[in-house]
Amino acid sequence: MDQALFFIMSLVHESLAFVRWPASSCHQVYKGRLRRRAEKIDKHINLSCSSKLVLAEAHGVTFTLNNSCSFTVWPGWLNGDGESVLEGGYKLDPSHSVQLSIPSGWGGRFWGRTGCQFDSSNRGSCETGDCGNGLYCKGSSGATPVTLVEIKLNGFSSKDFYDVSLVDGYNLPVRMYPLSSGCTNVGCHSDVNAVCPQELQVRNSGGHVVACKSACEAFQTDAFCCRGNHSTPQTCSPTLYSRLFKNDCPQAYSYAYDDLTSTFTCTSGGGYVIQFCPPGSFTKSRQHHGRARGHRRIGS
Repeated sequence: MDQALFFIMSLVHESLAFVRWPASSCHQVYKGRLRRRAEKIDKHINLSCSSKLVLAEAHGVTFTLNNSCSFTVWPGWLNGDGESVLEGGYKLDPSHSVQLSIPSGWGGRFWGRTGCQFDSSNRGSCETGDCGNGLYCKGSSGATPVTLVEIKLNGFSSKDFYDVSLVDGYNLPVRMYPLSSGCTNVGCHSDVNAVCPQELQVRNSGGHVVACKSACEAFQTDAFCCRGNHSTPQTCSPTLYSRLFKNDCPQAYSYAYDDLTSTFTCTSGGGYVIQFCPPGSFTKSRQHHGRARGHRRIGS
């Protein structure tokens, strides 16, 4: 079963499309039980209607990206074939959220960028998660190390398959809340940067640890990267470094073949909330982030 799950999570070749949909109420894109669950989540993360921008398609699956950090986060997103929609980036101030509507069958990833500086033409860079040196990722993936949220909508047996991954390293705590009942919330609450070994640390110009590399990225060996003679679940085992990630974030992927404890499924059709810095996470060490200039909001 673990190999089947790994295969399904790799099927991320569908396209992503959005149209703008002005909001008339907090949960116009949710119906029935999904709306009630969304309202409960909103109370949990203390959002207001006025903080929301809706980018929606009439029959899509709604993703709400919420910034509960004390600093600005710039979410990026990308589907599996390397394409991006609405240019793949956004600025999200503290206590704000944005809603995206994604077609059923889509597969891709979301991540948070931190410490970004952009000029009046939206060119610049980020300390972590940078994608194409601009506000908009435009088909570029986030530079590692970065915490990833990965999902395949409407996959095998009409289920969504999703995970939070530290295989490419860590930069931010994040949690994903499915709105469908009976589905598992998944994420990484811990400040892995605070326990990151020196040989994996990424520091900014001020000397702050802003990200933690994977052992694969740091050392580039087949054993750490699960490649070459170590390219199967039988020949690539957890290491001391991946166990460090797993101990701090038990639900997250810690290395390439961590499928059985890290891939989750949910009935297709419900929405999702992706929350940066969820309750209980410790982010004091990264409060220096969020000093962008020249930002242009989507839909303005």
